[in-house]
Amino acid sequence: QGQLVESGGDLVQPGGSLKLSCAAFGFPLDHHAIGWFRQAPGQELEGIACISNSDGSRYVTDSVKGRFIISRDNAKNTAYLQMNSLKPEDTAVYYCTAEAELSCLIRWPVDYWGQGIQVTVSS
Repeated sequence: QGQLVESGGDLVQPGGSLKLSCAAFGFPLDHHAIGWFRQAPGQELEGIACISNSDGSRYVTDSVKGRFIISRDNAKNTAYLQMNSLKPEDTAVYYCTAEAELSCLIRWPVDYWGQGIQVTVSS
């Protein structure tokens, strides 16, 4: 049974940066599309970034475009979400996801979910 484990969440001041990691255990990430979702208090789950497994194409939602970057290191079986110019509205629990042989153009991955990690942006 595969597992995803997020790390890197923290309290950061507005304008700061954080890099979240998502390590996969029990399955190879290189055959999986990877996604990042977040859920703020009282808000619906929001998909924010996706990277396909086939061609590595990347997509981010408008609310984080130009600030967040999704990447992967297949050798380390780990994915990342680099978050820059953080805003208080980025405060949420962040989840990484994975799904085998999927293009983000079809839909974003939902088969595997990490446990979630808190990111708080506040002065």
